Amino acid sequence: MVNGLPGKMSTKVIEYVSASPDFTLSPFSFTGSEVNMDHVSIKEMRYGLVPPTEREKCIALIKEYLGQFLVVDFTHPSAVNGNAEFYCQHELPFVMGTTGGDREALEQTVKNSNIIAVIAPNMAKQIVAFQAMMEYAATAFSGAFKGYALEIVESHQQGKADTSGTAKAMVKYFNELGISFSPEQIIMVRNPDEQRRMGVPEKHLGGHGWHTYTLRSPDGTVLFRFTHNINGRDVYAAGTLDALRFLQQKVDAGDKGKVYSMTDVFKGV
Repeated sequence: MVNGLPGKMSTKVIEYVSASPDFTLSPFSFTGSEVNMDHVSIKEMRYGLVPPTEREKCIALIKEYLGQFLVVDFTHPSAVNGNAEFYCQHELPFVMGTTGGDREALEQTVKNSNIIAVIAPNMAKQIVAFQAMMEYAATAFSGAFKGYALEIVESHQQGKADTSGTAKAMVKYFNELGISFSPEQIIMVRNPDEQRRMGVPEKHLGGHGWHTYTLRSPDGTVLFRFTHNINGRDVYAAGTLDALRFLQQKVDAGDKGKVYSMTDVFKGV
């Protein structure tokens, strides 16, 4: 079950899942109360949009026909914690790609439940690998950039409501490398005109993730810059399928009360 339709990320995930022979899709998707339509069609398939008031009845019907199933959540930051509580209550293992919410409470909700989940601010395995490299550097070379100044600029489509979860996750590694910086200092770019000036292709203004991390020495003579620019949503959808397959393996193994990351998926642990 892919929740978050008619959102673009959920739509892209459904396109990938429907093209994969090892999945069967639920014809329903949880949506927000502000959505004023009752269904959406993707690849000639119709998906009913279920508002919050109808979730209980819908889940009961799906479970009656399907039994156990997995959930993918690409909804809205404001719905993160409530959705996780619902999934845990109904014992629905899930992949959470939605950012925002109270992340500590989110993980604790799963750990106190009978299910497991893959929770990640970024589903792109290559970026996860980059983050793992930064984590290693932060541990092995703690304080190596002490005194350096940091600037983080992240650009996403205008409809992204919150600061990039990937950018916020990177702050911790830079802190461990000796740089004083807080997530509130991250520069969010959501204006299409500014994004055009940055070089974001016109066709990807509605779906992209451009991140640049710039470090400068105290005297200004040394500069380091790390950049990862993603156009479109395909890489995230492909990673979501990997997360689903990993999650099913863990469900089959009988795991309960555990939270996995995309690093775990990448390593296959």
